Amino acid sequence: MKVKIDSNTYYLPEKKENNESLKLDNPDWDMLKISDKTGVFTRSIASTHQTAVDLAFAAGSKLLEGLSCKEDIDLVVLVTQSPDYVLPTSACILQDQLGLSKKCMAFDINLGCSGFIYALSVVGSLIESGVAKKGLILCSDTYTKYIDKSDRTCRPIFSDGASATLLVGSDIDKVGPFVLGTDGSGYDKLIVKEGGAREPHISNNSRYGTLNMRGADVFLFTLNSVPICMNELLDKSKLNIEDIDLFVFHQASQLVLENLIRAMSLDENKVFINLKDTGNTVSASIPIALKDAETEGRLRGGDTVMLIGFGVGLSWGATLITWTGK
Repeated sequence: MKVKIDSNTYYLPEKKENNESLKLDNPDWDMLKISDKTGVFTRSIASTHQTAVDLAFAAGSKLLEGLSCKEDIDLVVLVTQSPDYVLPTSACILQDQLGLSKKCMAFDINLGCSGFIYALSVVGSLIESGVAKKGLILCSDTYTKYIDKSDRTCRPIFSDGASATLLVGSDIDKVGPFVLGTDGSGYDKLIVKEGGAREPHISNNSRYGTLNMRGADVFLFTLNSVPICMNELLDKSKLNIEDIDLFVFHQASQLVLENLIRAMSLDENKVFINLKDTGNTVSASIPIALKDAETEGRLRGGDTVMLIGFGVGLSWGATLITWTGK
């Protein structure tokens, strides 16, 4: 049994925040300079009472509409770093809310920017081994709840959103191989310190901890790790860079993606970027970009696509997919 992506969609919260809003809160910010670096002009913001589970439910419901094989889904995985509760597992809540079978496995993967790649590996392996037949990957994060309004590094970039991707069996393998890696020595480069067992106290009368990112360190990590990751994947798959029809990276920022294109000597026409009105949606950024690329005609059935996620952890992951199309 091999695997393929059967369907893919996403959901973004209705509330939007543009750069004019940031300027009102922070009059000293040079928004033209910030926009040039981030490539982001509009972000989606979860409402006060809207959680990652709510966003994932909306994305999952959208995918399941009219799906004839809903009762055959026997695995649901939620990739999130902003779960509703410390416990229970948020995926268990979604199994019930989405009306999936009680014979369905459900668990979370606590990863961010590389999370979708890891989920493809885990869900694909469970299907290939016969443990599962059809697996639903939900990626959902609400990072904006952890960002201070005056944070010039994080606020102009991050956006809330969720994706839903269905993996099914296939006669021909259309997902893989994989290259996965971790450098946990950099765990504190992108971190919410408060609220966990190590530092349970949340200061400043905030409901949540505060996201802190050492942007320069994360940037250097990306430029060092991603080119190596890409070359390892090409070697592993016995392909040349010219064989790749489209590159879909984690949508970190315009500055990061432009430097990756330059560092890896990529044809910019083969790199899909949708930051402008979507922002950095963390674990959901790659599947959201895949959907947008298909909608815009940049992604067609039969295309060979390289996916690379990188960031918080610090971790990275890459894989190849053959797009099935509809």
